[in-house]
Amino acid sequence: MPSTQTPPLAGLATDPTSLRPPIDDAIIERCDVTQVRARLEALKAEGYTMLLDLGAVDYPQRTPRFDVVYHLLKLSANATTVAAVGKPQRYRLLCGVDEAKPNVPTMTDLWKSADWAEREVFDLFGVTFDGHPNLRRIQMPHDWEGHPLRKDYPLRGPALERSPRPPFGLKSNVQAGTPPSGRTLEALQEQVKKARSFETPSAPQDDTSK
Repeated sequence: MPSTQTPPLAGLATDPTSLRPPIDDAIIERCDVTQVRARLEALKAEGYTMLLDLGAVDYPQRTPRFDVVYHLLKLSANATTVAAVGKPQRYRLLCGVDEAKPNVPTMTDLWKSADWAEREVFDLFGVTFDGHPNLRRIQMPHDWEGHPLRKDYPLRGPALERSPRPPFGLKSNVQAGTPPSGRTLEALQEQVKKARSFETPSAPQDDTSK
């Protein structure tokens, strides 16, 4: 059977996300940051042995500002049919984190897969995972300023945001072949005017009056 993601001859490939089964069957629970460690240990003991993902969400106008989200999966150990195997149990645990003290205990000792995921949340949101064996940036340079997925992060980055914007559109922002207009046209006309003011003087004529 051919792959369902093979691009058709006269169109674009089917979006792979449209082929995925719905995952709205997850149990959702919210807990305090002081209880997240004990709750995750209990869920793992109940059979949620797979940490699928760990992420964060920023709500600037809310207290606590951040949510750290754990996506867990429980596979049936006694499944006797293919249908039973294909219906794992999903669990989503949300933990509110205060902006003034964005600290969460690490889960790297419970799940090795939490290692890089916690580093990514630390890098992009600024949430610190206490006890992480190697908590450092994973996507941005180590000396990068700020956390890019915070919703109050400057669109151009902190360094460029402090510098003045160009007075008119850069050439890279203008479609090829587009005639200049506005401030761009005025700047070009000014350059032409200055160039013409430095025209080479004409050669002196011979004096025939002598």
